Amino acid sequence: MVYSVDLDGIEVGETCLSNVDGEVGTLSYRGQPIETLVDKPFWSVVWLLLLGSEPSAQEQASLGEFMAANSPLNEYELSLLRALPKELHPMLMLQGMVPLLKLHSKTRLVGLPDAAIDGLLIAAKLPSLIAAWRRLELGEEPQAASSDLDFHRNFLTQFHGREPSSEQVKVLDVTQILQMEHSFNAGTFAGRVCASTQAPIQSSISASIGTLFGVLHGGADQAALEMAKHIGAPEKAAAYVAECLAAKVKIMGMGHREYRVLDPRAKVLKPMAKLLCSEGEPQRLFATLQAVEDACQDEFSRKGKDIRANVEFYKGAVFHQLGVPAHYFTALFAMARVYGYVAHYLEFNQSPRLIRPRARYIGQ
Repeated sequence: MVYSVDLDGIEVGETCLSNVDGEVGTLSYRGQPIETLVDKPFWSVVWLLLLGSEPSAQEQASLGEFMAANSPLNEYELSLLRALPKELHPMLMLQGMVPLLKLHSKTRLVGLPDAAIDGLLIAAKLPSLIAAWRRLELGEEPQAASSDLDFHRNFLTQFHGREPSSEQVKVLDVTQILQMEHSFNAGTFAGRVCASTQAPIQSSISASIGTLFGVLHGGADQAALEMAKHIGAPEKAAAYVAECLAAKVKIMGMGHREYRVLDPRAKVLKPMAKLLCSEGEPQRLFATLQAVEDACQDEFSRKGKDIRANVEFYKGAVFHQLGVPAHYFTALFAMARVYGYVAHYLEFNQSPRLIRPRARYIGQ
């Protein structure tokens, strides 16, 4: 019997949602390359991922209107948020709040099953939860969501208390498309395991969010930026990298379990981060990250390895420039990846079967 403690190389299911080809460095959703998808409207990509077809202009508009209408938190949900300890990490807040949300909507989306509607209701409220938690963290009252603003403009307005620029909204749109779906990653697989027990979609999404929190998964973006701040300047990067490698300390955001070549998402995100971080502290942080990547490539090339930065490595610099504190980075990741979680829940339940692996007993 095949044994693998980390399931490396073990196929545990089938999917038509996304394809990660790590040997050549490509990623596609429903057969469409990520480089093409980032030029599409956000709701068009969500519709494609969930339903496998290109939406009409009316379908795309209906989805956006549905999400905007169901984004505001009700008084019950706000009271739950206010009762939580304010030092709670945003990811723990999300994991706890998702199963407690009231999944009721006055409007429906034609052609979607109930589970998809429930998943989208959760996805609609995640930005409002994150933004409200930030305002409460600062000792301020949450700002109500507005149906007059598009989704990510609305989120940034609630989060900061002021409306963002069009460039900031576009950057967030692209970043969220890049991290919407990535096959059987740890968080998605945790959700599929949960779904296999016939648990409801909110339990599945909560399990996925809890798994995403780990620094070896979604938390690498926060860790990479904090590393850059700790290093302090580009000229100190080479010494830092040499010290880490000598001590066998992992450099967060460098390399990827799936990609043997450049992460295609990083190929899109890195130039965007460079353009966005053009002066002041953001420019210094970006330059430091780039110097770390260069030093890593130099060190690894001596060992015959080609290891480059993944999407998490420069994403922190982008979020930092958007005014998002580091401890919220992974929550914004969850805000995007939730659409992948919903899509996998729907796909898995087309032919469900309880996931129950064996363990190799080594006791007495």
